[in-house]
Amino acid sequence: MSASIYSNSSFTDSPYGLKLQRTITATGTTSITDIPAGIQRVYAIVIGGGGAGGSATTGGAGGGGAGGYSAGWTYVSNTVTVGTGGTGTAVEAAGANGGSSIYGMVMAGGGNGGGTTIITRGGGAGGATTATLVTSTISYTGAPAASSGNIGYASGGGQTTAGADGVSTGGGVGISTVTGDRTGLAGGRGLITGGGGAAGTAGTGTGGAGGTGDFYAGGTGSTGTGTGFGGGGGGAGFTSAGANASANNGGNGGSGGGGGGGASTGGTAGSGGNGVVYIYY
Repeated sequence: MSASIYSNSSFTDSPYGLKLQRTITATGTTSITDIPAGIQRVYAIVIGGGGAGGSATTGGAGGGGAGGYSAGWTYVSNTVTVGTGGTGTAVEAAGANGGSSIYGMVMAGGGNGGGTTIITRGGGAGGATTATLVTSTISYTGAPAASSGNIGYASGGGQTTAGADGVSTGGGVGISTVTGDRTGLAGGRGLITGGGGAAGTAGTGTGGAGGTGDFYAGGTGSTGTGTGFGGGGGGAGFTSAGANASANNGGNGGSGGGGGGGASTGGTAGSGGNGVVYIYY
């Protein structure tokens, strides 16, 4: 006889007997002053902001990495910080990193932004702190950082590949070649996922899809002939799906840390999804 985790109420992400009491989505630092005085410890799930996709004047840029996912017990704090997703831009540049989220002693870093024309890498996923280029960071569980293309709790971004799979995943690499038929690479699969890499070419350009999430889908890349197409899809967030790319513009990452899709020739990169914090007691 088998039990399904999806239909059996005894399976839950929160500790037994606790209830979700706070969901904080407002970015920046805010006060929490109404937790009852007798509560000394709470359980928190903390998710960092997703990295934005990269932007490129020619070719395709990389997708942004997903925000980190951390969960555990902590002392009661009177402040909470929710990381903002990196903002996508049309100016050629590596994508902006997502911001870190923290409540008490539970913290999660932001995803790294996707690369631009010369190095079209995908951004690494956030761990307990914000990722650096394609490399993720050590996770709250103590799981080690992962380098380019390597599976991890927080996985590496693609240097020449799709983003690797994990809990939080890296973005896919963009394609810098501007002739022939080209396809950007997808973000990695996981709980929270990275954005797809873009492909800007005179031939048929197809952007990579945002990573497929456990709860939500990643956005699709756009397809068409000429440099006005090939944007990468946004990665799935913890609380919503990634957005589809449109023409040469990357799709935004889903809320709850999804990575933004890379932009192709002159387009606007997708922004990363904002983080979120849940408090149980």
